[in-house]
Amino acid sequence: MKQTDQQTEEAFHEQCRRQMDRPLKLRIKYGFCRTHQAVLDDIPWRSFDSMAAYRAWCETNLPECLGFKKE
Repeated sequence: MKQTDQQTEEAFHEQCRRQMDRPLKLRIKYGFCRTHQAVLDDIPWRSFDSMAAYRAWCETNLPECLGFKKE
């Protein structure tokens, strides 16, 4: 059985109401999705001498899908 747009919207609003009944700690716990970001997450930290060096490193090393490339 296919839902109408109205039914889909009502189901969404009901889901939101159920989520708001959860304690804040649980809403925060389940409200974020941690995903691995290639290159960025491969080592715990990086340090650069200047913003220009950082931007050059991003341009050279990061995949375009992360949004660090110049346009």
